[in-house]
Amino acid sequence: MSVWLKRGKYNHEYHHKQSRYVVKEYSSSEAMEDRYEHKIHTRIQDVVRTKMLDKYVHEEPMIRGPKFLVRLRSHTVFENTSVKIFCTVEGFPTPIVKWYKDDLILDISSGRYLTESTGGIHSLEILRCSTDDTAQYTAVACNSHGQASTQASVIVKRFREEDESCPYAWLPFSAAMLPKIHYTKISITFLEKFGPVFASEGGSATLSATMTLNPNLANLQPEAQWYRDDTRLFNSKWVKIETGRGVTTLSIPNLYKDDEGLYTLRMVTKGGTAEHSAFVSVADGPPPVPAAPGAPMDIKIHDANRDYVIVSWKPPNTTTEGPILGYFVDKCEVGTENWTQCNDHPIKICKYPVSGLFEGHSYYFRVRAVNSHGISKPSRMSDPIAALDPTEFERLHAKKLGGKLDVVSYHDEVEAEGKPPGVPSGIHASETDRTYVVLSWKAPAYSSKAPMWYYIERSMADSDAWQRVNTQVPIRSPRYAVFDLAEGKQYKFRVLSANIYGTSEPSKPTGPIETQELKGVPSAPGQVIATRETDTSVLIQWAPPKEPNNLIGYYIDQCVKGSKDWTSANHKPRKDTRFVVSGLTKGETYVFRVQAINELGLSDESQESSPLTVKAALTHPTAPYDIALLNCDGHSMVLNWKKPLHSGGAKIKEYYVDKRRSGTTMWREIHIPPITERLYKVEGLTEGAVYQFQVYAANLAGLGPASKHSADYTCEAWTMPEPGPAYDLSFCEVRDSSVVVEWQKPVYTGSGSITGYHVEYAKKGTSDWTTANEKAVSHRFLKVTGLEVDTSYVFRVRAVNAAGVGMASMASDPVTAKAVAGSQEVSCGVDQKTGDIVMSFESCQMNEGSQFVWKKDYKEITDFSKGVVIKTEGNHSKLIFKNADKEDFGTYSVSVTNTMGVSSSYTITAEELAKMLALSYDIRHPIIPLKSELAYKILERGRMRFWLQAEEISSNVTYKFFANNKELSGADPNKMGHDISTGIIEFIMDHFTEENEGTFTCQITDGGGKAQSSLVLIGDAFKAALAEAEFQRREYIRVKEGPHFSEFLSLHIGDDCSVTLVCKVANLKKESEFHWYREDTEIIPDVKPDLGSGVCKLPIKLFSLKTAGVYKATISDDRGKDMSQIDISGKVFDDAINKLNQLAGASAAELVINCTATGIQLQCHMKYYTSEMNISWYHGETKLPHSDKIVIGGTPAMATMEVIEPVEKDKGMYSIVITDPENSHKRTLDLSGDVYEKAYAEFQKLKAEAYAEKNRGKVVGGLPDVVTIMEKKTLSLTCTVCGDPKPQVSWLKNGAEVEPDDQYVVSLDQGKFASLTIKGVSMEDSGRYTMIVQNKFGGESVDIVVSVYRHGEKIPEAKPTLTPKTIIPPKLPIEIPQPKTQAAPSPAPSAPSPAPPKAAPGRGMKSPTPTRRK
Repeated sequence: MSVWLKRGKYNHEYHHKQSRYVVKEYSSSEAMEDRYEHKIHTRIQDVVRTKMLDKYVHEEPMIRGPKFLVRLRSHTVFENTSVKIFCTVEGFPTPIVKWYKDDLILDISSGRYLTESTGGIHSLEILRCSTDDTAQYTAVACNSHGQASTQASVIVKRFREEDESCPYAWLPFSAAMLPKIHYTKISITFLEKFGPVFASEGGSATLSATMTLNPNLANLQPEAQWYRDDTRLFNSKWVKIETGRGVTTLSIPNLYKDDEGLYTLRMVTKGGTAEHSAFVSVADGPPPVPAAPGAPMDIKIHDANRDYVIVSWKPPNTTTEGPILGYFVDKCEVGTENWTQCNDHPIKICKYPVSGLFEGHSYYFRVRAVNSHGISKPSRMSDPIAALDPTEFERLHAKKLGGKLDVVSYHDEVEAEGKPPGVPSGIHASETDRTYVVLSWKAPAYSSKAPMWYYIERSMADSDAWQRVNTQVPIRSPRYAVFDLAEGKQYKFRVLSANIYGTSEPSKPTGPIETQELKGVPSAPGQVIATRETDTSVLIQWAPPKEPNNLIGYYIDQCVKGSKDWTSANHKPRKDTRFVVSGLTKGETYVFRVQAINELGLSDESQESSPLTVKAALTHPTAPYDIALLNCDGHSMVLNWKKPLHSGGAKIKEYYVDKRRSGTTMWREIHIPPITERLYKVEGLTEGAVYQFQVYAANLAGLGPASKHSADYTCEAWTMPEPGPAYDLSFCEVRDSSVVVEWQKPVYTGSGSITGYHVEYAKKGTSDWTTANEKAVSHRFLKVTGLEVDTSYVFRVRAVNAAGVGMASMASDPVTAKAVAGSQEVSCGVDQKTGDIVMSFESCQMNEGSQFVWKKDYKEITDFSKGVVIKTEGNHSKLIFKNADKEDFGTYSVSVTNTMGVSSSYTITAEELAKMLALSYDIRHPIIPLKSELAYKILERGRMRFWLQAEEISSNVTYKFFANNKELSGADPNKMGHDISTGIIEFIMDHFTEENEGTFTCQITDGGGKAQSSLVLIGDAFKAALAEAEFQRREYIRVKEGPHFSEFLSLHIGDDCSVTLVCKVANLKKESEFHWYREDTEIIPDVKPDLGSGVCKLPIKLFSLKTAGVYKATISDDRGKDMSQIDISGKVFDDAINKLNQLAGASAAELVINCTATGIQLQCHMKYYTSEMNISWYHGETKLPHSDKIVIGGTPAMATMEVIEPVEKDKGMYSIVITDPENSHKRTLDLSGDVYEKAYAEFQKLKAEAYAEKNRGKVVGGLPDVVTIMEKKTLSLTCTVCGDPKPQVSWLKNGAEVEPDDQYVVSLDQGKFASLTIKGVSMEDSGRYTMIVQNKFGGESVDIVVSVYRHGEKIPEAKPTLTPKTIIPPKLPIEIPQPKTQAAPSPAPSAPSPAPPKAAPGRGMKSPTPTRRK
């Protein structure tokens, strides 16, 4: 019996199954035999399903890998019996077999199991079976070339059950092996949750959660499922999952960007699921080279076949790196470490077909990105893929061999042969791309042993010209990728099947199949909106691009407002149009943008979002709780409640109270409008009725949920003599063994006034109350001591009056006796500068909205009229007593709102306060310290300024000045004053005369502090001061009454290195004259001084030592004359040169080569150059001096260094260093290799040309441009010529050579006197005559215009129409004679001289110089 098999669905739970023949032997029970027929289909389909996608191997290729010859078989046994299962495996090296039970490695050490291994036969024996041994058992064989596995089910039945066949033996291995269990509902509470993770490629990450189970049943443990972006994760080489004992952990040992995403833990029970999620961000690791792109990610393999696969990936983000130019795809055969590059040139799209694979071999693939800076790190390698025929196993069929055996074998190994195959059908395109199409078709019915293959033919859609595609390699499978198609074109295809007996008819052609056309990257996403999420995250939403163009996903970038430093928020593309950006800084303001990506790359950035400050989004408050009854008079009740634990990010503004009769369901609001306090009197109640109450809280975000309803309160008047309960218990100064409790006095006081309070406490969860104070305290606070560290307590308060102890307050919330980490205590002292008593506190926590609250005896300080000041800066706060007195002792406390209970206190006793007041007095009444004693300074107009400087003075300072014990008056024209900010006190004496000789004194009083300082001006000191005062008085008169220099001459260096003398003149009139001089010689500038503006400038051109000297400027008119001069030498000149060095050095260009006829010259262009600048030239590390060999110089625009007649040793690295006092600027050039050879060749060429120019034939002089002569006269054209060797001379007339005869006489005397004599000139002799002088180095020609006129005619005005002189280049290579003693120069190819121009027709005698080429 044969059964044809169809393609199945791939199941990841299957491992390698390498056998061509799979034999399945079943148990001999009659029940199983009965089910054989209808179960055989399922069994064979399992084989096909596994073999179909066997190309998805786990580790290694199939070559020499493990292979099971005999596989495990399933067994059904009774309880307390033994069972033994066998398998046989082969492979080289010998495989190692491991045993698994329900996918967990089997614990052999328990003693319940025995394993044996002999010659490839492996067995597992269960000695004494129990129902717990019912499971699926797997044997996994591994060696260096791969792994394979076989599985079997063992069913253990209770002894009393009927002997019936197991209903699970025939189920697929992926099916459940146990009966359905009705689970008890289990509640799961997470104790510790994993948070967001921010890591980089190459690092590791661990996500862990602890939980409690209720009930916690050992045999009903929940299943921990881990997901990344809704994809279930399992144990692999990329992730490790461990679960047990209330803890589950997911570890990623080596992070890639593929691992980025939202990780979710789902604890699954029959009663539902509990889950928690957090984002894991994986940034790019350090690139191999700076600014190289990040690695691609998400490598996928498509359409794997016998010899090709298609690889796709996702591009990395390029926030700061340059744009990506393309990608390289690498492959590596499994079992090796040899990565080879698949494409020679970078490909621009994120998909690439890799061909040339070997059938049956398995491969890994990876991708690298390329930009202008370099190549990225490789991506995570793909899962291994095998190059196999995807339809190989469709040819399987099953055959019953008899008994209890069946065989699964290939269809082409049986039956008929000798016929060609049938026609394929159903051809269609399963995938299209820009340059290829993947075709699939249905194979014809075929039963021959002869191999069958296929041919594919293609044609343009509008043509019937069919062309065969696969001419080299036959196709064995009905699936093939046709490459090398044109983009955006339409094709049609057909298939022929063939074997050794012939070829079938072509299949029916496909319809037109159009390849995709490259549309480009997506358009930019639309508007980006950022909204608050938490205090470290923001929700980003955006509109998708209008042109998605096969959109892959989005990248989100973030930037602190104003910084332009963009960073990636995600490093793996996200498909949704919303994303939560985590890991932000609380209180910081950010902007965001989005880019869309497809396989071609990234779109333009979207517009930036509006700036958003990171803070938690407002939510409504949680419910109030613990509603307490404080008083009842029979028709009203006074209620109090505790504020919500969470305010929702905003202040609680209102409360709403509802009531209802106990036993009813209808709630009624009892007050409109809402109330703002947590104390409310409910009116209009019915005496004796029982009521319940509930409270709502509201903030800006809205109304929160209702509180849990109160206990039943009966409206009966309170008449007991003892007080009612206190309320609003609060805590501060929580330490490891103590806590301070505060409360509000009871509303109901009983029969008398309250005299004190008792505080009671108990450990959380107990009712063993302990009284903290045996003696009642009169104030409403108490520090409870003697607590156990890390222990939680609850507190309550009882008020006391004359009648006794009253009702206990409602128990407080639990408080743990443990100090806040990093908490500090209040310090107290006296400010050494001001004498103020200061209490200071530094908070270890500060959050948004946190404030310091200072209290005295635990009552907030609100009266600041007595000089009490609170100053707060950051996390520091001070309570300052400006005018402390002896009544200010007591306990001072401070608390910080919006923190985890940060608070502290300090008690000032009367004795300590007295000591601090005494110290404050001493500080406030000191001797005033002086920074400088009394001194003087002579001011303009000869006025005398006496001054001193104190360390510090206040606004209450007073002072007096004395001269010879006589107090000086500050009235006009004198002046007296002070500056509190600097502590300077001064007295300005308007007229200082000889009468003022003596002692000057200043006395200062500031508060209780005093100081005095004196200055003695007698003798020579007084005379010097008086002389200076008189000089300043005269100078003032000079300046104010005539033309003068308001600013004297100074030297200014411009950014363009211009040097200018600048001065300013003032008090001018129309007749004022200005003059410039250098060394007493007047300078007439190109531009007259601008006396209108008062600014006069004299540019100094080509600034150098030659322009140094004494410059002078004068301004004069009939009122007087003023002069200013500057000596530009010494330091002034050096400073100017240093400034020029600085400007020129900064502007210096790179060194360039300019060859000359004498050598190789290096040039450095800069803003200005002069030989006095600090510029040095170096050859290697050797400084070069100026010499006949090395000529150092330059022009105003550049510095030059020329190597005269360079030789081999002159090669190397040359540099110029421009030094100023602060920096040095260096430019280098490597004069070696090709650079030197080219430069040397150019030098040789220029040298030869110069030599030729020097020695060529030349006309020295004597010839006119135009000659006018009367008919029948004799014309003699004579000139001097020169050249070495002596040149040859020829003459032309109107371009034709002049042949000497009786009329035309040509002569060359002594090789240098040339002449042309025309006897008896006639009208025909008029024209253009050309004299050509030439030797082997070239020459020149000179034109002369001869005009002949007849006797009696007017002499014509002849004008030359041609160039008087034309240079003739040499015709042969120029050879320069070498001195016999001179060393041969470095070999360099001699550059040929330019070819000479062709001679005009009829030119005179040719030069006898030999030609250039032989």
